[in-house]
Order: sequence, then structure tokens, then C-alpha cells
Amino acid sequence: MSAISFQSVTKVFDTAKGPMKALDGVNFEIKEGEFFGLLGPNGAGKTTLISILAGLAKATSGAIKVNGIDVQNEPLKTRKLLGIVPQELVFDPFFTVSEALKFQSGYFGVSNNSAWIDELLVGLGLSDKANSNMRQLSGGMKRRVLVAQALVHKPPVIVLDEPTAGVDVELRQTLWQFIDRLNKKGHTVLLTTHYLEEAEALCQRIAMLKTGRVVALNKTSELLKAASSNVLRFKLDSPLPPELAKLARVTGRIVQLPAHNAEQIEGYLSSIRTAGLTAEDVEIRKADLEDVFIEVMGESS
Repeated sequence: MSAISFQSVTKVFDTAKGPMKALDGVNFEIKEGEFFGLLGPNGAGKTTLISILAGLAKATSGAIKVNGIDVQNEPLKTRKLLGIVPQELVFDPFFTVSEALKFQSGYFGVSNNSAWIDELLVGLGLSDKANSNMRQLSGGMKRRVLVAQALVHKPPVIVLDEPTAGVDVELRQTLWQFIDRLNKKGHTVLLTTHYLEEAEALCQRIAMLKTGRVVALNKTSELLKAASSNVLRFKLDSPLPPELAKLARVTGRIVQLPAHNAEQIEGYLSSIRTAGLTAEDVEIRKADLEDVFIEVMGESS
């Protein structure tokens, strides 16, 4: 049985400019125990899809099932199967961390779970904040509490919507270590993230969305194998020649260019020398998920 099944999900919003299709026949399944990535640029439809999965919005057509149960027809049953960590920092300012987790447990009809709450506090690095008021916590600590709240009822399916956006490296490592342990125990994980190195490291399979449609769906390893080129990477202190600038991905001093063969690499370097520039720290690397993502989004334009 699939943990999550998206069956031709379409969502149309009525706007002042007329109907706007946010999702267009999204159709894929996530296996039980899988760590699955859902990627796409802003506006691709990821959050809309998760909102329908969570029962916060209704699909215009199609269906979503969790462990075989239809989300729209039996929302209470499916909600208990899901642990959803939203993008937004939503918290009650009147409770301590421990109180917030106990109240969240009550929403799911769970009691006498102090041992599990303690495990969550330890696993997410919140033990020393257990008696702190939520208002006193930093943004990163509030994010940890959101994760703990999503897990208090031990859901078989965990949905993480941009869980590490804007948080420090320590939290990212703590969170992934804990979620990885839960995944190894059989929990299914659905992750959306803009940190593509996280998706590459964690996800067994990945779907890429663009303008509400699935434009790629495969094992992470297969997506990487299908990349059409290696990458020439170097540092440069001056702007690239125009003919290279339109091909390059530039981050500060770091320049990255798709490299299909040795002749093309020499052509790049020759153009740089002709322009009177000097490339430093030159290297050739395998394409990573960010390269694949950019390639797929470009192809599907």
C-alpha cells in the first residue's frame, strides 16, 4: 500500500483575472517508509498540494489518499496519520514548550505520552527549553517546537514543508539526524525544501513540480545519472565575457558552467584568457541536484 497517493490532483483558484490553475493533474505515489522529496520553484504548487493533503484546502478534481484513506472524505482519520510541519512559525505565546506539546497531544486524543515527549525534547535539542515560554524562544527554537508538535502523536507519515528555511546549521543537523532515525524505524517522510543539497543527501526519490505539473519523477540517483553534463567550476574576480555569462551560474566569485566534453572546457578557458581574465581554483565536478533542477526547469519552459 502507498503511504500517500496523489491521483490526478487539480486545483483551480478564482482570481480577479479569471481562473488560475495552481495544480494540473498531479499524479504520483509515495511508498511506505520512503524519504521523498518534492521540489519546485516558488509558485510551482508545492504548498497548495500539501494544503490539500492536510485538509486545509479542497482539490478541484482528483483525490489524495493516505494509507488508502481519502483525505477529502475522511479528514479526521487521515489527519491522525499525518505529522505536518508548516512553513510559517505558528505558536501559542501563553504556554511553555512542555505545555504546548501536552496540549497538542490532547488534540489527537493522546495521553500518558510523557516518555515520548521527553524523547522529542532530547532528540530535537529542546530539553533545556522545556519550561521556557514560547515567546522567549529564538526563531530556530520555535521551529524545533513545531517539529515536536507535529510528531507528538507518532504519525506514520511526516510532512516537512521547508522545515529548515532560515535556520542555523546546528538545527538542520539535529533535525535531520532525528528525522532520519524515525525514517529508519518505518516512518514515511515527505520533504519540500529549497536546499537542494539536503534533498540530494536525504531523499530516495524526488518529484519536481513546475507551474502545477510534475516535470520529473525518479530515484535521486537516476536523476543525477541523467544529467547531461559535468560542471566546470572556478573563481573569477571580474565579469564574464558576454558569451559565457548567458550560460553560467554565478555565485559571488564562483562561476559554474555546463561542460559536456574536453573541447568545450578548453573553449571556455580560452575565452576567459582572450578577455584578459584569470580563472582560479579550476575544477571539474559531477553534476549535482541543483544542476539537474536547473536543467529540468529550463527544458520544461
